[in-house]
Amino acid sequence: MALIERNALSETKLYDVVIIGGGPAGLSAGIYAARAGLSVIVIERGAFGGNIFQTAEIANYPGGMATEAGADFAMRLTAHADTYEVDRLAGEITGVRLDGAVKVALLGDLKVRGRTMILATGSVPHMLGVPGEKEFLGAGVSYCAVCDGPFFRGKDIYVAGGGDSAVEEAVFLTKFARKVTIVHRRDAFRAAKTLVEHARKNPKIEFLLDTVVKEIGGTADGLFTKLTVENVKTGESRVIEAEPGDNFGLFIFAGMKPMSELFADKLETDKGYILTDEQMRTSVPGVFAAGDIRKKQLRQAVTAAADGAIAAIEAEKYMEV
Repeated sequence: MALIERNALSETKLYDVVIIGGGPAGLSAGIYAARAGLSVIVIERGAFGGNIFQTAEIANYPGGMATEAGADFAMRLTAHADTYEVDRLAGEITGVRLDGAVKVALLGDLKVRGRTMILATGSVPHMLGVPGEKEFLGAGVSYCAVCDGPFFRGKDIYVAGGGDSAVEEAVFLTKFARKVTIVHRRDAFRAAKTLVEHARKNPKIEFLLDTVVKEIGGTADGLFTKLTVENVKTGESRVIEAEPGDNFGLFIFAGMKPMSELFADKLETDKGYILTDEQMRTSVPGVFAAGDIRKKQLRQAVTAAADGAIAAIEAEKYMEV
């Protein structure tokens, strides 16, 4: 199957599995469910493939193509799902009904019904919450290096964050930037040591440690040219300004926020992440969670895909009881 039109979907149809989220977890669940002979629909509000669509390079997915871009991987994953009887629907979920024998996903006045439901909505980037962040979004401020990095060729780029994503994307951005400066609130990184060592060896990367971004500013016509930072130990603030006629790029990698608002009062969560057992079962019978939305140690494409496969198989077992 492939993408279906909203007006072609009958509300009387009862799917075996309704999957909310079309990233690696959701699409993997769709593939496994369809291969098991179940009727299945995957609903995605953005690009099928999820956050991995914005990843610069997939280098650690077992059996993946060497240095494959995330967008290419996402398209291959989606095409794989389309070789099976997997309905895909683009739309924004506005509510869910998880109690009872039939689970319902609401898209405005449209109801998508299923005997089981798999929640695979993933997570989104945290904002810094500083003045100027929203105003200069798309005009120098970004959360996606692969999307916006090419716009800053030959310019100075700042990266806010200290985790794996921040360090990885800082290295990626050196392909375009004159210089990349990592701004991190501590003097030690959360990122893997190998990633940090790799970044330190890159002559185009500098570090601004024990420091946080306090304000983002720029010109009247909307160009990001001024960055106010503060040393967290001394309290000293300083303003970094671009050369006349030049502008900056600021890429923010301050962690992720689980997309669980619609489910928070309907099942058990911890800091927004859905609690499951090893079979991906949530606190509500017939409802499963997979991928970055669930509480777990490692959030990677490979673990999301594994979660999706398990959730689909467990959904099949649930219906056999």
